[in-house]
Parts: sequence; structure tokens; C-alpha cells
Amino acid sequence: MSNQSQKSITLTPSPSLMMRRKLANTLMFGGASLATFIAVVPLLLVLYYITVRGFSALNANFFLHAQKPPDDVTGGMKHAILGTLMIIGIASCLGLPCGVLGGIYLSEFGKNRFGAAVRFAADVLNGIPSIVIGIFIYAVAILPLKNPHFSAWAGGLALGVMMFPTIMRTTEEILKLVPISLREGALALGDTHWHSILKVVLSTARGGVITGILLAIARISGETAPLLFTALGNSGVNLNPNRPTASLPKAIYDFATNPSDYWHLLAWGGSLVLVAMILVLSIAARYFTANRLGESN
Repeated sequence: MSNQSQKSITLTPSPSLMMRRKLANTLMFGGASLATFIAVVPLLLVLYYITVRGFSALNANFFLHAQKPPDDVTGGMKHAILGTLMIIGIASCLGLPCGVLGGIYLSEFGKNRFGAAVRFAADVLNGIPSIVIGIFIYAVAILPLKNPHFSAWAGGLALGVMMFPTIMRTTEEILKLVPISLREGALALGDTHWHSILKVVLSTARGGVITGILLAIARISGETAPLLFTALGNSGVNLNPNRPTASLPKAIYDFATNPSDYWHLLAWGGSLVLVAMILVLSIAARYFTANRLGESN
């Protein structure tokens, strides 16, 4: 059998084609850069403006004193900060375990019609306006009581309902990224199904799950509408979850709509603290995401 020499053929694009490609690349790169600039600049302006207006309000009185009359310049936002932390804590205790367990179910056992129905319901719930959730919790958790009253429990329940679908869907998608070989390896070694899910699958995806939890907490931290119908508010420090409780979003609204200049300053300070909390949670989420990607590589 004779060997036939093969000639390599080199295709060189025409100068006009190369010019069109370079022009298209330049236009697309410029359009993407412009879109990024348009998206980032408003965020930077908001952060800058809130920092400039609210930083002067951050002093000892701001963190150590609660609301006082408008003409008293020693008042602060202690009641709202503590109330926000308590309500978010209650919401996390309710929404976090339900969301994680629901995500585990959908990822490992939800490949059926019931799982599809749960996913659809979670997506619909995730898109419902927050004020509707607040009215719903008011109707089912406050009005039926013999002595109906607003409370931190009701506010935490409303925010927990908002957290639930976000955490569940995020957990499901993260667990789906875990290689099937890890599941099969654990089962081949004699491990039970549930134990392999908790100790192998969930442990491998913990960075992504934590990221979803932090993003859900960041989302509910600035919600005001559900708290108007549930926790309402309080002008003093309240550590009893059975009573109306202040929150940063509600306090910011009350202070901003008051004619007092000092209360306006407190509103800007509260806005800065709230944005700082969300920023810290977002940075933490990015940190856990980067760690998860680094481990997977």
C-alpha cells in the first residue's frame, strides 16, 4: 500500500472579513463595557451618597440609645437594630431548616410530578409581592388570636415565608452540581441513603448552600411592607417577641417622614447601617462561592 503525501491547506480570511470581525468585536466589547458602567455607577452613587449623609450620625448615641422626642439630639436607633436582628433571627429559625430540607428533597427525591409541583409553587411564592405575604400572615397568624396584636413572631414568620423558596431552590440547584459518583461511592461502601446525603452530598455543597442562605437573609433584611402588618414597630427597646417590635426599615421610614432635621439624620444613619449589613452578607456570600469553586477545581 503506497503512502500518499497529504498537503496541508491553510485558509486565510480576506482582509475585508478580518476588518468586519474586528469591528464587530470592538462594538460588542464597547457595548458590554457601557452596560457594565451603567449598572455599576448608580450603585456607587447610592453608596457614596448614603455614606456621606449617614456617616455623621454614627456615634455612641446612635447605637446605645433608642428613639427619643425629635428635639432630643441624644436619641438613636438601638431599638431598631436590636429589633431587626431579633426578627431576622426568628425568620432564619423558621425558613432556614425548611428551605434546606426542601431543597434536599427536590434534589434527591423530587424527580416526579409532586416535585415538579413543589418547584412551581416555590417559584410562584418567590414572585409574590412582599406586602401580600404580610397581609396573609396578618390574616392567619394575628386576627384568629383571642387578643390579636402585632409581634416579632408574626414578623419573623412573614420574612421566613419569604426566605423559604429562595433557600429551597438554591439548595436544590447546588446539590445537583455534586457528582453522582460521590453518591454511588458512599452507597457502595455500605452507607445509608440519608446518611450519605447529609455527610457526603450536603458537606460537599455546603459553600453554595451557605451562599444561598446569606443571599436570602440579605433579601429580607430591607423588607418593610410585611412588617407593617406583622411586627408593626416600637419606639423603645423590646426584647419580648410577643410584643410589637421595631425594625430598621420601618424606623427609617418613620424618621424620614418626620419634619425633624435630627430624625432625618438618624434616617440616613439607619440607611447606612442597613446597607452595610446587606453589603457584608453579599461579600460573605461571594467568599463562600469562591471557596466552593476553588475546592471544586
